[in-house]
Amino acid sequence: MPSFLRPFKSKKMRIVHYGHPALRKTSEPIAVIDESVRTLADRMTYTLTHNDVDGVGLAAPQVGVNKRLIIIDTWLNKDEPQDESTLSPGERLLNPLMPVALVNPEITLGPEMICSSEGCLSLPGVSGELPRAKTIILQAKLLDGRVIQVECDNLLAVCLQHEIDHLDGTLFIDKATDDDKKQAENTLRELAQAEARRKRR
Repeated sequence: MPSFLRPFKSKKMRIVHYGHPALRKTSEPIAVIDESVRTLADRMTYTLTHNDVDGVGLAAPQVGVNKRLIIIDTWLNKDEPQDESTLSPGERLLNPLMPVALVNPEITLGPEMICSSEGCLSLPGVSGELPRAKTIILQAKLLDGRVIQVECDNLLAVCLQHEIDHLDGTLFIDKATDDDKKQAENTLRELAQAEARRKRR
C-alpha cells in the first residue's frame, strides 16, 4: 500500500526538501485515475492550500511520491471579478477549477522567452532567475478523466513549467543563473543535511 494511503493523523503531507531522493527521480505516468490517485490529489491540494508559506503549485515528488500528478493554484484573487479579455484560454478554462489537479501533464513550449523569478516549497530560502517560455500548450487529464489541451501564458505557463520539471527530477535552481546558484550553495547544503538527518531517524 502506498504510504499516502496508510492511516494518517493529518490530511496534510510533509513537503520534502532539497536532498530528498524523490526530487531527483523521473516520475511514473498514472495509468488509471482510481481512488488512490484521487486521495493523493486531495491530500496534495490540502497541503498546498494549508501551508505556512504561500505556493501556487505542488508536484507529487514534493510530497515524496513519484507519480505524474501536479496541483496548480495560480488564481490569486478568487474574490475579485475576472476580466475575461485579459485571460489566456488556459486561465479561462482552469481558473474556475483551481486548485486543480492535472494528471500526466505535458507541455509544448512557445518560442518567446521571459525571465522568471522563482522559489520553491521544497527549497525554502532559495530563489533565482531563469528563462521560461512565455506561452505553452498544455495537455493533461483532469480527475474526472477529461483530456484538455489549451494554451497558457504568463504565471500559469511558468508555474506549469516549474511543476512539470519536478516530474522529471529537475529543480528550478538547476536552470538559474550562476550567481543565484552560488548564492544558494550554503542554504542547499543545509537543506540536504537536514533531509539526511531526517532519513537516519
